[in-house]
Amino acid sequence: MTSTTTQSATLVAATVGTGLMAGLYFAFDISVMPGLGRGDDHTYVTAMRNINEAIDNGLFGLLFLGAFLATGVAAAQQQRGGRPDTARWGWLAFALYGLSLLVSAVVNIPLNHQLAKAGADASAARSRFGGRWTTGNVVRTVACTAALAALGRALTLHGRGSAA
Repeated sequence: MTSTTTQSATLVAATVGTGLMAGLYFAFDISVMPGLGRGDDHTYVTAMRNINEAIDNGLFGLLFLGAFLATGVAAAQQQRGGRPDTARWGWLAFALYGLSLLVSAVVNIPLNHQLAKAGADASAARSRFGGRWTTGNVVRTVACTAALAALGRALTLHGRGSAA
């Protein structure tokens, strides 16, 4: 059986990581993409390429996948610790965060790669990229935010010592 302290720490880490990812996605929805949308095609494409290159780093990768793994570990710990209600909320968060990863893998990351390889026609590159990428990001934001809410509920139940 995992100690309550370890269970708490894992659940908190999952919640913080998921919250950071939800916030990152949300920031793109409400500021980055609308801000880039106000610029010309060349500026838009150049800025998105630079953002994609900058975010491709170890710290982001650790957070991106670490939050998912921590959520799964937290849910399993709650299950093994005899807290099925808390575990159910953890598993829901795990599935929702998994959806955000799936959307990243199927929509956003391939579009990022296409944009990186796009030719000199910034207008064509932007038109193939922008709308689909933004829609995918909104889905990631909603999924991560819902996962964060589920983890919040799991933390509440865990804090109450709910074993029911």
